[in-house]
Amino acid sequence: KATRKAIEEAKEKLIMPPVLKEREPIDDVLAEDKFLEGTETTKYVFTDLTYSIPHRERFIVVREPNGVLRKATWEERDRMIQIFFPKEGRRVIPPVVFKDEHLGTVFRQDRHEDILNMCIAQFEPDSPDYIRVHHRTYDDIEKHAKYDLLRSTRHFGGMVWYLVNRKKTDGLLIDMIQRDLLDDATSLITLYHMLHPECQSAKEAKQGKLQGVDLIKVFVKTESQKEGYIQLALQAYEEAMATSTAS
Repeated sequence: KATRKAIEEAKEKLIMPPVLKEREPIDDVLAEDKFLEGTETTKYVFTDLTYSIPHRERFIVVREPNGVLRKATWEERDRMIQIFFPKEGRRVIPPVVFKDEHLGTVFRQDRHEDILNMCIAQFEPDSPDYIRVHHRTYDDIEKHAKYDLLRSTRHFGGMVWYLVNRKKTDGLLIDMIQRDLLDDATSLITLYHMLHPECQSAKEAKQGKLQGVDLIKVFVKTESQKEGYIQLALQAYEEAMATSTAS
């Protein structure tokens, strides 16, 4: 029973976080009451506190000092919801560590997983900050070839999706080949072909029903920006496999 519980908890922790498009800004003016202009010097926020309403549907409006009544922006909504319905691990005002000028320090300490975990707790998955922090983190991983920092974490799938979408897979492909993760390498290319079905290697792979090393070779030849590096990694892998088979 304890083992089964541990397995279920592990599966839950490895669930890939959502990958969403950035939410559209809220810029809806409900009324312009000029007779109220100048009666107050600060804005007022009115929040529907009904517990049964999903937060996304909760009505939150702002009365400006100039008399304008408008819907609250996403940032204002996030703050008010956190005040009235606190979520564990989330602050009303986001920590400064999420600012671009501080992320570099986090990355130099190899705390990429930590910052992503904090990001998931702090921001909604379609918020600009959530998306920005994830993209900055993935870019740093790719730049310094530190893929193993996220391997076996729930963030690895999101990173792969990001890199494949932007056709920045060469470094990860080399890393997988060097670690003898050929199944992962072919899965990476298969995903690439799913997202970019118009590419030359996708057409050749489909026509020739290519798999394994043959699939990788065609991909490297037609899509890679680091063909020489990947071919060397493949050659080393094939030589190691030949030696292993011979012994």
